[in-house]
Amino acid sequence: MSGDTRHIRLFIGLGVVVLVLLGKIFSLQILEGRYKEDADRNSTIYETIYPTRGVIYDRNGQILVGNKVAYDILVSPREVQPFDTVALATVLGVEPSFIRARLQEYGRRRSSIGFQSVTMLRMVPAETYMRFDEVKYRFPGFKGQVRGIRDYPVNAGGNLLGYVSEVNQDYIDKHPGEYRSGDYAGMTGIEAAREADLRGEKGYHIYLRNSRNQIEQPYKDGAEDKEAVPGHDIVTTIDAELQQYGQELMQNKVGSIVAIEPSTGEILALVSSPGIDVEQLADIGKHYNEIIQNPYKPMYNRAVQASYPPGSVFKLVNGLIGLQEGVLKPGYMYPCSQGYHFGAGHKLGCHVHKSPINMEESIMMSCNAYYCYVLKNILDNRKYDNVAEAMDAWHEYVTSFGFGRKLGSDFPNELAGGIPTSKTYNRSYGKGRWNSTTVISLSIGQGEILATPMHLANLCATIANRGHYFIPHIIKESEGVEIDPKYKEPQYTLVDTLHFPKLVKGMWRAANSGPGMGGTAWIAHIDGLDVCGKTGTAQNPHGADNSVFICFAPMDNPRIAVAAYVENGGFGATYAAPMASLMVEKYLKGEVARTDLETRMKETNLMSRVKTN
Repeated sequence: MSGDTRHIRLFIGLGVVVLVLLGKIFSLQILEGRYKEDADRNSTIYETIYPTRGVIYDRNGQILVGNKVAYDILVSPREVQPFDTVALATVLGVEPSFIRARLQEYGRRRSSIGFQSVTMLRMVPAETYMRFDEVKYRFPGFKGQVRGIRDYPVNAGGNLLGYVSEVNQDYIDKHPGEYRSGDYAGMTGIEAAREADLRGEKGYHIYLRNSRNQIEQPYKDGAEDKEAVPGHDIVTTIDAELQQYGQELMQNKVGSIVAIEPSTGEILALVSSPGIDVEQLADIGKHYNEIIQNPYKPMYNRAVQASYPPGSVFKLVNGLIGLQEGVLKPGYMYPCSQGYHFGAGHKLGCHVHKSPINMEESIMMSCNAYYCYVLKNILDNRKYDNVAEAMDAWHEYVTSFGFGRKLGSDFPNELAGGIPTSKTYNRSYGKGRWNSTTVISLSIGQGEILATPMHLANLCATIANRGHYFIPHIIKESEGVEIDPKYKEPQYTLVDTLHFPKLVKGMWRAANSGPGMGGTAWIAHIDGLDVCGKTGTAQNPHGADNSVFICFAPMDNPRIAVAAYVENGGFGATYAAPMASLMVEKYLKGEVARTDLETRMKETNLMSRVKTN
C-alpha cells in the first residue's frame, strides 16, 4: 500500500470521527434542548393577561366608548377532578345539565384545548362571581377571570361605533398569530377600523405545574412574565351632541344624515336609521339574532353602504360641468313648460314656475327642463367626435367630485356608488344607437347614477370650499394614533374654482327666498345664518319618492355641510331639508329656535311607507 493511499484513509477516518462528534454535540445541544423545551411546556401553564381596550372619545372629549368590569368563569378541562356538579350549578345559577354538556364538549376538543383554559360562562353578575370565588377551591380546574367590556355613556351612533365580540375560527385564521379562542376584537364600525390601535397587547403569567397538574409556583419567579400593554385611546371627529340630535330627528324613518366640516373633511355626524342602540352593543351576543332578523336592517349603515339616486341635488354637478365646458353661462335663459319636451311626444316633467329662467333661478326653483338643456349641450358639444366620447368626458368630470368610487374614508365598508360611461349604454342600446336624449334622466340625478349619503355630503363640502374637498374621515390624530397624510391633502375637481361661486348664489336664494317666491328650500332658512342649500326628490321604485337635501353654512367660511336622505319622504323640502337645516342650527347656534319644526320632525313616523322585501 502506497503512502498516499494510507494518508487518504487516515483523513477519511478522521473525518468520520469528526462527523460523529458533531452529531453528538448536535444531539446534546439541539435535540436535547428541544426535549427540554417540550418538558418545560408540559410543566408550565400560561395565564393570559388581557389589556385594557382603548377609550373612544368625541371631538370635544366626551367618552363615546369606555370600559367596565365583567366576570367570566373559565375551566381547564385537564385539571378538572371529580366534583359536585349540582353544587357548582347552584353557585353559578345554571342548570347542572349545562355544566355537563360543556364538559362533554370540551372533552371532544381535549387535544386542541390542551392545558389551556376555555371560557364556560361569560359576563356573570358580580354577586355570582364573588359567590364562586369563595368556594372555587372545591372545584379544581375551574377559575374566575376579570376582564373589561365596553361601556357606552351616551347613545351616539351604534352603527358608527361598532361592536366588540369574541373571535371565531374564521377570524383567527384570517389573522394568524394574533388571536386565539376566547379573544375579543372589533367587528364593525370604528371598533373594527381601528382594532390595531384599540386592542393593546396581551401579557401573561407563567406558572409551574407539578406531576398532579396543580399550579405550584411562578416560573422563574416571574422573570419571564409579560405585562399587558393597554390599547391606544382614539379621538374621533364626531360631535356627540350633534350625532344624538341627528338620531332623534331620524327616529322612525329610514335613511341617513351625514355632516362634514368642509375645511378639514372631518365627519361631525354619521347617522344611519334605523340604527343599533348602544345598549344592544354592550351585550351584542344576546341581541344579535334580534338585530339580524329586523326587516329594516339596523346593522346596515346607510350612510356609506346604501346607494341611492341623488335626484335634483345632482343638477349642481351638471351645472358646474356645463360652465367648465363653456356650453353654459350664468345668464343663459331656458324655457320650461312644465317639463322638457323631446322626441316624438316625450317629456321629462317639472313643476309650475316662471319661464324662462337663468342659472341662479334654475337652482333656486330646481327646474328640471333647464338641466335637460344643460346636459344635452354637454353631450352634443362639437368639440367631441361623438356622444360616446362626450359621455366619457362627462364621466371624468363627475368622478373628480368623488362619485362612482370609494372616497377613501377611514370608516369601513364604504361603497363606490355608480356613474355610467359610454360602455354602459353601448351594452344596453348598442354602439352608435343612443344619443343625448336617450340618457336625459342623468340631467336630474336619475337613471344610472347612484351615490351614498357620504358622497352627497362630500359634494356639499366641495361646493362650500369652492372646488375642493378633503377626504371625509372620522379619526383625529392623537397620542400614539396617526392618520394617513392623504386626509390633509385637498382634492380638486376638474372644474375651475372660479365657477363655483356662480352656483352658491343660487343655493343661497333657494333657502333664503321666502314662501311664494319660488325658492324650493325656504323651509331651511335660519335667522342670522346664510344657509345655502339644494333640494332633491329622487324617484323610488319601491314606493313614495325619496326626500333629499344638501346644505352648508355660513355662505362664507362655511363650518358645516350636511346631506340628509329620507327614504319614501317625498319632496326634498318635506323632510330632508328641515332635518338638515335643524342640524346646521343645532351645531352653529347650540340651540334650536324653530321648536315647532323640530317637534314635527321628531314625531313623524314614516316606517309604514317603507317596503321591507
